[in-house]
Amino acid sequence: MHILVVNDDGPPSPHASPYIHSLVRELQTRGHLVSVCLPHTQRSWIGKAHMIGQTVKPTYYRPPPPSEPAAGLAAAGDNHGTTHARPSADPAVEEWILVDGTPASCVQIGLYHFFQKRGKVDLVVSGPNYGRNTTAVFALSSGTLGGALEAAVCRRRAVALSYAFFSRNHDGGIIAAASRRGANVIERLVERWPADGSVDLYSVNVPLLEGVEEKKVLFTAMLQNYWEAGSCFTEVDGSVDGREEEEERIREGEGSPETERDGGQTGGGGHRHKHFKWSPRFTDVYQSVEDAPPGNDGWAVKEGFTSVTPLKANFWQAAMEMHGKELEL
Repeated sequence: MHILVVNDDGPPSPHASPYIHSLVRELQTRGHLVSVCLPHTQRSWIGKAHMIGQTVKPTYYRPPPPSEPAAGLAAAGDNHGTTHARPSADPAVEEWILVDGTPASCVQIGLYHFFQKRGKVDLVVSGPNYGRNTTAVFALSSGTLGGALEAAVCRRRAVALSYAFFSRNHDGGIIAAASRRGANVIERLVERWPADGSVDLYSVNVPLLEGVEEKKVLFTAMLQNYWEAGSCFTEVDGSVDGREEEEERIREGEGSPETERDGGQTGGGGHRHKHFKWSPRFTDVYQSVEDAPPGNDGWAVKEGFTSVTPLKANFWQAAMEMHGKELEL
């Protein structure tokens, strides 16, 4: 197959994107033709957005050769590939496209503006994401799901692949096993893709646990969950940065401290100037998994299983018994 790989974590990096080169290599060893188009920096939590009015510009990434460890792993040393302003003149050089856009933009540009000489893209794989994308709260904002959804509305089969990690010890052997498991699942899903149009894309979550290849792969529903009471933002003094470190903390599932709030009012009734840092309480998400009955995607990953959730590229149609009826005013 000709597979287009996109993600929302950017090019290989030990801090922000440690998994993608491992998966690309695994797909290549199986004989697939792999083309890669990624955001030039991390674009997590951006969903299926496009940046309106922006001219999207490419740069060109060259991963380390097959004789060296996969880029992005902490054990791979300092060689995480090189980035160049212009494409290589040598067609034998492996080269990925990086764009200053979103995961959905990478799909559009990868499908229609690069790689045409390699033939039609048979499948789009979005990921592997740096962390799980189980349950509705995660999936609704996921750039990984956003990339796969963009492919689906372009009438391409798509798989959103996420690796659920449970610690920051990203063991190379466990990651390699997850990539083998992910590739096996992708190939089997393509072999058995429903011909009746009932599935547009799959969301696959692979837990980064020792022995994952011996555990079951389960078709699951996506758990419908919600934020509980309270803001997903914390008031801070001054500007706050450190995106990559914050992503690691969030993806490991650490909660955010509660802070006291005064309602934003001063004594005179006006607004008080303040800054805000996005710091949602992911304990809400994990508690919703604990409280739900077995069988959903969050439960499957918690139990060490690989979850596969079939999806359509649309919003869930609720209250269908009301369709066709008049709303009287």
